[in-house]
Amino acid sequence: MSTTIPTNLTPKEIVAFLDKYVIGQHNAKKTIAVALRNRYRRLQLDPELQRDVMPKNILMIGSTGVGKTEIARRLSTMMRLPFVKVEASKFTEVGFVGRDVESMIRDLAANALVLVREEQNELNKEKIEAYIENKIIEKLLPPLPAGASEQKQADYDASFIKMQEKFEKGELDHLKIEVDMPTPTIDVMGAGNIPPEMANVQESIIKVIGGINKKGKTKEVTVKQAKSILAQEASEELFDEEKLKDLALKKIEEGGIVFIDEIDKIAVPANSSSRQDPSKEGVQRDLLPIVEGSNVQTRIGQVKTDHILFISAGAFHLSKPSDLIPELQGRFPLRVELDSLDEEALYRILTEPKNSLIKQYKALLSVEEVELVFDEEALRAIAQYSATANEKTEDIGARRLHTIMEKIVEDISFNADEFAGQTVTVDLKLIDEKLEKVVDDEDTTRYIL
Repeated sequence: MSTTIPTNLTPKEIVAFLDKYVIGQHNAKKTIAVALRNRYRRLQLDPELQRDVMPKNILMIGSTGVGKTEIARRLSTMMRLPFVKVEASKFTEVGFVGRDVESMIRDLAANALVLVREEQNELNKEKIEAYIENKIIEKLLPPLPAGASEQKQADYDASFIKMQEKFEKGELDHLKIEVDMPTPTIDVMGAGNIPPEMANVQESIIKVIGGINKKGKTKEVTVKQAKSILAQEASEELFDEEKLKDLALKKIEEGGIVFIDEIDKIAVPANSSSRQDPSKEGVQRDLLPIVEGSNVQTRIGQVKTDHILFISAGAFHLSKPSDLIPELQGRFPLRVELDSLDEEALYRILTEPKNSLIKQYKALLSVEEVELVFDEEALRAIAQYSATANEKTEDIGARRLHTIMEKIVEDISFNADEFAGQTVTVDLKLIDEKLEKVVDDEDTTRYIL
């Protein structure tokens, strides 16, 4: 069953999904939900008008740990769109050693191809299963030579049907057969920093070598193991690689999302002495054509970046959005500021999300047969201590909960074997015992939390 969520979700439905994982930040969710809905709306327009409706790129401003990256990550999971997260600080200007900004689109192309392949596997699940079944049964019951008598053919067909029934019931799983192992290949798709021309040469060489050793080595495995080995072979045999690339290209150009994190690290404050720093202003200039719309050569062909949605984010502690070059500022017309997390928000983050920290710790300790229980007072105290630590030292948002929780559960986790089969309650007394002295002393807080 496919986990893909329809692309025609309303903005309210998108926000409702994000609310399961990210607490608060309604303005940011609303802005992104509208941007995604506008992509769906654009695709319903006349082709002539479609070309002129450009995505409104978004700049998210907020301290670390308030949910900027989490919002973008959950969006890509929800809508199964080609998505790539990059750090602006890792790029260098063209001509300098390092990653050039075009590599983000090449990474996006690799991501889109993987997505399309998974979707096609899902859509053609029955064909793939039939291919695997036939291959395995032919290994166990080799086909008759040409010219066999009708009687022999009838007997073979009857045996084949019996084998199919056994296969479906899993009665053949323990038998051993020889299969051709897939030929190991070098992952040129993931080589985002290799220039396209060099990657093309690399892929051609690999194809030639792959052609010579097409079969790879044979290995004796159980039927159960053979099913997963043959699934890859089935995918390669049944799908045309060029068609997959075309589908991936369309998916990128209509639904690709690039999340550029740490964009504040390439902003140059007006009073800075390094105004002409090539790793900063140069990167901004290189970003301009990609964000505005240009053609980038990738492994799947030329990608037009005109309708890719760019979401950038930064804390902007040492610089301001206005410190970015004016042309780049203009490419991110929608700006949204994320709120700092207060005590109430931290409490909700601790308890409400589907993947909350409390649920994670309970699940981890249940492996050791320890039932972990948190009192309501204890949860409130954890949020309070986290908020206090954020005020006294650097504000690291929800990430402070990770350090606080680890400090509280550390001893229980270490001695989990002693508590097997028991219920361990984390109460207010334990919280105060572990945290009171640490949080009261500002210097200790800096080092320990």
